[in-house]
Amino acid sequence: QVQLVESGGGLVQVGGSLRLSCTASGRTFSSRAMDWFRQAPGKEREFVAAISRSGINTQYVDSVKGRFTISRDNVKNTVYLQMNSLKPEDTAVYYCAAGKVNILLSSMHYAMEHWGKGTLVTVSS
Repeated sequence: QVQLVESGGGLVQVGGSLRLSCTASGRTFSSRAMDWFRQAPGKEREFVAAISRSGINTQYVDSVKGRFTISRDNVKNTVYLQMNSLKPEDTAVYYCAAGKVNILLSSMHYAMEHWGKGTLVTVSS
């Protein structure tokens, strides 16, 4: 079983930065692609970023390209989301997700096997 714990959310002003972290328990972290999703109030959960098992391949939703960077440390069992130039529309609960074992890279929620409980990011203007 994999447990995911997110941290790093908070209140930030427009144009500011935050770094989210997600630490995984268990021994299969390096065998899984890792994703970040987000859900804004009244909206459906949406894909934000994904990173392959090795960290070589990444994928982003268009709205965050050039502003967000996903990375991972397989020794620390941690995936990160560096968020720069934040906008009010980035306000959401951000969820870390672990892909099913041996999935290379996916932006689809049904390819995820484990989810964290989320961390709230609020961007104020």
